[in-house]
Amino acid sequence: MAKDIFEKIKENRGPIGQHAKGVHGYFTFPKLEGEIGNKMMFRGKECLVWSVNNYLGLANHPEVRKADADAAAKWGMAYPMGARMMTGQTSEHEALENELSDFMGTEDTILLNFGYQGMVSAIDCLVDRNDVIVYDSESHACILDGMRLHSGKRFVFQHNDMESFDKQMARATKLVENTDGGILVITEGVFGMAGDQGDLKGIVEFRKSGKYDFRLFVDDAHGFGTIGEKGMGAGEEQGVHEEIDVLFGTFAKSMASIGAFISAKEHIIEFMRYNMRSQMFAKSLPMPLVVGARKRLELLRTQPEHKENLWKVASALQKGLKENGFNIGDTNSAVTPVFLQGNLAEATNMTFDLRENYSIFCSIVIYPVVPKDTIMLRLIPTAAHTLEDVNYTIETFKTVKKKLDNGEYKAEELASVEVDK
Repeated sequence: MAKDIFEKIKENRGPIGQHAKGVHGYFTFPKLEGEIGNKMMFRGKECLVWSVNNYLGLANHPEVRKADADAAAKWGMAYPMGARMMTGQTSEHEALENELSDFMGTEDTILLNFGYQGMVSAIDCLVDRNDVIVYDSESHACILDGMRLHSGKRFVFQHNDMESFDKQMARATKLVENTDGGILVITEGVFGMAGDQGDLKGIVEFRKSGKYDFRLFVDDAHGFGTIGEKGMGAGEEQGVHEEIDVLFGTFAKSMASIGAFISAKEHIIEFMRYNMRSQMFAKSLPMPLVVGARKRLELLRTQPEHKENLWKVASALQKGLKENGFNIGDTNSAVTPVFLQGNLAEATNMTFDLRENYSIFCSIVIYPVVPKDTIMLRLIPTAAHTLEDVNYTIETFKTVKKKLDNGEYKAEELASVEVDK
């Protein structure tokens, strides 16, 4: 007799879900309230927040707020109704795609309703069972989920390890010889957890040398708008932007909105328009999001001071942390991880202390995202932060690290609080 699938759920809630009763509403699913900025309200108290992907500080820019409000008043959230292929096409959607193509220096662009959904569907669209995917081991969950739809082979190379990449490409090349298959390499421009850039230049060198034939798909959700002279991302920063075949960016980070895009050669985008299931069978982006994205892109293009302010804060934060002995890994983006040693209980007790006694809210990352007995505090600096925020955070981290090293956060159980439902 088949086992009841819901009985299995009762028995195994997952590595994080098993702690849900003690952490829900505080460590997981917390409620940050008020205006999006460097300081927000958490449980009725103002906190300095390092966990919001508002890189350029555009969430509350007056021109952005006005564009959003005016578009909502004019169009509402319903228009256009239906998928773009059927009844959801507008001149505003086309204009945004054209402006993104101009900004990214590519032939064409397709809008995506959501970044995660779009990436999953894009991978499914671009490869068939004869093709092979070679991907970085630290790739985001949306890439991994996209590959689950792939019926062909896939090989993983160790993170940014070009020797490992070489080995996996040799395996992939041998597999597609004498077949109709090709190779799609997938990596990220900026890895969102640890903040290091993907070695795009190293990957491109293999193709330039003639050793391997492949196409390159780069997810640059965290790089778009934040790095590169114009803000085109990691490819621009590394001087290989034109070598990227398919480039993914999102509105959810530097542009503080919802939606995403893929830029590539015209024939690739045209194929995706007619074959990408998540866009063919889903409602078009509502007009206020499209109009708002156009305004955000305009500011990204014409007001470089937002990126300059981001990097003034990010550079001061990273420099100060390193000078005070903190391990921030190999980040070369705005994403700022702080790696500490400790178990799950210590991690939660330290985070509780940061939030309740020092009014600092930052994301806590634990196993299985990072190795066991590793705590990662993930900081997202933004143009809305100040150098005073940076100095206060560094001084506070020095204090809590000393507490951690002295064993003050050791406990048999995770810290827990009463949370209003």
